[in-house]
This record gives sequence, C-alpha cells and structure tokens, in this order.
Amino acid sequence: MDVSEFSQETRQTAPHRSGIVPVLQNVVATVNLNCKLDLRSIALHARNAEYNPKRFAAVIMRIRDPKTTALIFASGKMVVTGAKSEKSSKIASQRYAKIINKLGFNAQFTDFKIQNIVSSCDLKFCIKLEGLAYSHTNFCSYEPELFPGLIYRMVKPKIVLLIFVSGKIVLTGAKVREDIYEAFENIYPVLTQYRKT
Repeated sequence: MDVSEFSQETRQTAPHRSGIVPVLQNVVATVNLNCKLDLRSIALHARNAEYNPKRFAAVIMRIRDPKTTALIFASGKMVVTGAKSEKSSKIASQRYAKIINKLGFNAQFTDFKIQNIVSSCDLKFCIKLEGLAYSHTNFCSYEPELFPGLIYRMVKPKIVLLIFVSGKIVLTGAKVREDIYEAFENIYPVLTQYRKT
C-alpha cells in the first residue's frame, strides 16, 4: 500500500467538523481484459456465474470476498460493483480476471478505473426540503409525488446528493473519495440552515 492509498484509507475515518463521515456503500469500476470472451463457455465452467442472453448480454459473476458482482461482456470489458472501498474494488477485479484466465482465456488486467463511488450518511436531524428547494432552485429538483428525496446537483465537486426529510443523505457520482468528503463539507452548513426544530 503506497502513501496516497494509506492517506485515503485514514481519511475515511477522519471526521468532518460535524463529526459525521459519509460511509462508502458501493464502488463501481471498469476493467478491460483485452481479449474476446465466449460467455456461454464461461457460464458453463464457472461455479458462480449466470448467463441469460435474452435478458442481458453479459455474464453475471459473483465472489464472496470481497463481496462483489461482475458484469462480463464478450468484448472483454468488465464492470465490477458492490465493493466497499477502492482497494477492495481493485482486489475483486483482479480476482475476476484470474478466474477468466483459469477458464482458458488470455485475459490481461488493464485500464482499471473507478467510475462511481456511492456513499451515505445520517445527519441525525430532519430537513425542510421545501425551503432548501426554494432557495437553491438552480441546483435542486424536488418532486415529492415522484420521489421522496430532493436531488441536489453540486457543480464543484461534481456530485449528486439525494437528501431526505429524515436527514439521511446519499452522495453519488464521485470518481475519488475526496470529492465525497468535500461535497459533504460544502452541503453540511447549508443543511443546518434548513434543520426542522
């Protein structure tokens, strides 16, 4: 583990002024295995794989450690979801590549890239969503009859926040963990202004 990875891991536990740290729930990454794949053959020979070409044009494979799911396409492209950190996302992706290799394909592990980090936290206080939507119209869309949460599109960092009356927040769209923390630090003082008393 290099220093930057170490600082990322420790940053996760370094609390914000509020004492709240958004917890990573899902890391989505893509990998290129650099070879064409026979999906039917993979589905037949791998224990933990399913393939239904009528429903979806990829093999769905799961591993228990780290608990993740991979979508494996005939082109050799792979999407790995469900990891709880960047590091475990990379480990999982390498394990899938190894499984594909063992099945007789010349899979290489290239272009690993984190596409989305989803995290969540709980403010432990309720929020007046109408007030927030009214004063931040440029960034918000709030249609409670369609979706109970307010959707807040932050420009810098480019993060989408789903904010619920209960004070629960989901942050999505980040490529790096730091953006999640920065977005939360930006939104927290705003949300305290709309605290329900």
